[in-house]
Amino acid sequence: MDWAEMLYRMYTRWANKVGYKVEELDYLEGDEAGLKSVTFEVIGENAYGYLKGEMGVHRLVRISPFDSGGRRHTSFASLEVLPEISEDVDIYINPEDIKMDVFRASGAGGQHINKTSSAVRLTHIPTGIITSCQTQRSQFQNRDFAMKLLKSKLLDLKEREHKERVEELKGVQRDIAWGSQIRSYVFCPYTLVKDHRTNYEVGNVQGVMDGDLDGFIESYLKSAK
Repeated sequence: MDWAEMLYRMYTRWANKVGYKVEELDYLEGDEAGLKSVTFEVIGENAYGYLKGEMGVHRLVRISPFDSGGRRHTSFASLEVLPEISEDVDIYINPEDIKMDVFRASGAGGQHINKTSSAVRLTHIPTGIITSCQTQRSQFQNRDFAMKLLKSKLLDLKEREHKERVEELKGVQRDIAWGSQIRSYVFCPYTLVKDHRTNYEVGNVQGVMDGDLDGFIESYLKSAK
């Protein structure tokens, strides 16, 4: 959970450096520190194009500050990146397939907490996909953001299934699972951040955690051409 919060800070700092706006949509605090999950929107030209390669599992190796014995620990956090669905993309969702729950917003600090049940959680029953939003002013706005996120996830799921079918017809056997590890961030016994897909690496791990991601993003986009 501490690692998830560190990654959230890293992407927020990168976005600020390149002039993008970050809007938090949903936030679930960790039990003792960090966060269990966070959903945020990155707003700016070509934001999805630059960030789509960040999707996957990120691995941390360090001396844990939560271990009194000072032992080295490995942690994992998953990142999902989805494009915003434009208004001209028509995705029909049967209202009967959606379960909506409302709850009180809560999160990291007073700005996330309200006294009314305006936060919204949507469950798409056929797929089990869950989306939620709690940072907007009204229940209607939270539902609207949660629905947009649900449509993005359903479109992504449809595209994945299509890709799997195409590769199956071509006889290509690949692991295209979302949970593939893409990058390691090593703080101890040496400092190194390495992307396992491109072999691009940087020794200044603190610089990367402060948002210096351009090298990783550019190397991935070049390799994906």
